[in-house]
Amino acid sequence: MRTPEPQSWDILDESIIDGLCRRAYRLGDKQIPAISLSPVDMEPGAPGLLYCHAHGKAFAIGKSEITDGRPALLEPPLSRDIAVAGWTVFCADMPGFGDRQAEGSETALAKAVSWRGKTLIGEMVADQMLALDALWDIARPSCVATLGLSMGGTLAYLVAALRADVFAALHLCVFSDIAPLIETGAHDLHGPYMTIPGLLDRHDMSDIAGLVAPRPQFVATGGQDPLTPDEAYAPAIKRLRAAYDAVPERLTVFRDPAAGHYETPQVRKAVLDFLATQRAMSI
Repeated sequence: MRTPEPQSWDILDESIIDGLCRRAYRLGDKQIPAISLSPVDMEPGAPGLLYCHAHGKAFAIGKSEITDGRPALLEPPLSRDIAVAGWTVFCADMPGFGDRQAEGSETALAKAVSWRGKTLIGEMVADQMLALDALWDIARPSCVATLGLSMGGTLAYLVAALRADVFAALHLCVFSDIAPLIETGAHDLHGPYMTIPGLLDRHDMSDIAGLVAPRPQFVATGGQDPLTPDEAYAPAIKRLRAAYDAVPERLTVFRDPAAGHYETPQVRKAVLDFLATQRAMSI
């Protein structure tokens, strides 16, 4: 297991909200804004969750998704239920979101990093890595999972694919291959951040998610979600299942043919059950 690098971080404030402890941070040299939610009486070695916030063209939300929710989530926000269950939930603003809106618009940021030979999604993953190391440093959890919806879901499995110290990955409302979306034009529903140049020459997003195997992975999608239509979801889940051939019990797939781009009560229960199982396995 990779030993996380010690991180520089500062606690800006701390408060109690609905029986949970909320802390605000600034991380690293970039001073990335982040917040955490955890039980007031956190047990030593309790698990941690890197929560990757969504997009939804709601640039003002960012990290506040874990405290205030968003339209695609049920009430109370999913992160609150996870924190009540004994996890430290940690979320950082991505470039252009939340307290980082002054850095520029998504299109301006994507163009700027492209001129420097980088990608905006790569910058986001790098910032999530910083947040992940900070979570290890701050909470010293027994294990860490990643979770997100939509853009956050993509980031959740990208980080888990790149980091062997992530115990499990959960992603909602996003999993599909990009090549079939391009064929119908549905790829344009993703923001400018969602581009990995050259990936489709040999691979697709399902190949990246497959790198999480054999670690536990949770996939939730809806058949009426324009980002996860059958023609893009079916080949992706087939390839992901193949990556788990040796350990099929570690892949949890929840597909609701009638659901759209939003969390459902059934998905909420399935996520909490999955996390409870993973916590029990890590003890």
